[in-house]
Amino acid sequence: MGGMFMLGFFMIVVGLPVIGGLWLSHQKDRMKLRERELEALDSRAAEQMAHYAAQTERLEQRVRVLERIVTDKGFALAADIDRLRDDGARPDDH
Repeated sequence: MGGMFMLGFFMIVVGLPVIGGLWLSHQKDRMKLRERELEALDSRAAEQMAHYAAQTERLEQRVRVLERIVTDKGFALAADIDRLRDDGARPDDH
């Protein structure tokens, strides 16, 4: 009976701390891996944001050009000429 007590005592005093230390080491490794995954994800998200920002800037520039074209007096004149052409191409109903 004394041998069983010593074995139980040994398991509690030595075994549990060793198992706990191994488990803790494993958890730390998992946390480091998760941190690296999040850093990689953050890096990709930053790249995508930069890409979208550049794309948005290009689209805004194109819209500004189109706004200038539409509000330009020459465009209005061209539209008037086209409208007059269309009116002249229609047969008279009279």
